[in-house]
Amino acid sequence: MNKKTILTLVAAIFALAAFAQDLPVSNVYLLDIEKVDTLLLFKNPKLLTGFNPTGYNNQPSFLSNTELLLTVQKPSDSQTDIYLLDLEKKTKLRMTKTPESEYSPKTVPGNLYFSVVRVEMDEQRSQRIWQYPLDRGDKGRPVFRYLRGAGYYHWLDRFTLAIFNVAATNYLTIADTRDESSRQLAPNVGRCFQSSPNGRLVFVHKITDSNWVIKAMNKSTFQVKEIIKTLPGAEDFVILADGTILMGKGSRLYKFHPLQDKDWEEMADLKTIGISNITRMAASRDGKLAVVNGG
Repeated sequence: MNKKTILTLVAAIFALAAFAQDLPVSNVYLLDIEKVDTLLLFKNPKLLTGFNPTGYNNQPSFLSNTELLLTVQKPSDSQTDIYLLDLEKKTKLRMTKTPESEYSPKTVPGNLYFSVVRVEMDEQRSQRIWQYPLDRGDKGRPVFRYLRGAGYYHWLDRFTLAIFNVAATNYLTIADTRDESSRQLAPNVGRCFQSSPNGRLVFVHKITDSNWVIKAMNKSTFQVKEIIKTLPGAEDFVILADGTILMGKGSRLYKFHPLQDKDWEEMADLKTIGISNITRMAASRDGKLAVVNGG
């Protein structure tokens, strides 16, 4: 290894360390959702990230009803890694341990792999989507060999992903893993992607600084339909099994059902359990809600 290569690697390591240190303190809580007529009640709050209370705990994603993937960076670490929490056994397992940072864990359709956005240690600090076996049987591989600039993403099916492309004005990009073909559909989208019960891709379109709209796209025809404006300044949301959309603003949770409601309706104020800044959320099929406070 020559001197230039060594200096490049050292610079990349310091850049990644600085990036990781800028991550905000955030914690993840678990609540049970109970539906009573048109109301939603949120019960039995639990702090899931007491093992890292002053670190970064974010981007929850349910692997199953009892397993939750998280992006974690402890104050003593210079990079983020992916952890798997078993909610029944109350155990945690570190799924990655690499010099690079991994973010945005998701289950790959088929339930044999999980995927991440990996910040690589090349000169460009390329962001590529990688996948790893859930049994940790190997060191993983890139989902796309050439596609870079992935900020956030969502699996639409076994071969197709929606990607928030930071390399192209935060474009919504649809990409196919089989031939690496991609199609840019809309600029200035938010970081949150969800699938509706009828299979549409749901996302936030930031039309102007003050006009953010939740939209749904037919993944076959690419036709887009407006659902509702977001809460002011909010971009994170989650869709429940019945199609209800949840958004948070400060300590408060709001819901909107496209077929039942005309506007956002406040459902709960979570400040009594120490939540003051609701951001990312994830919902399980059996009615659990993971909520990030901060970040």
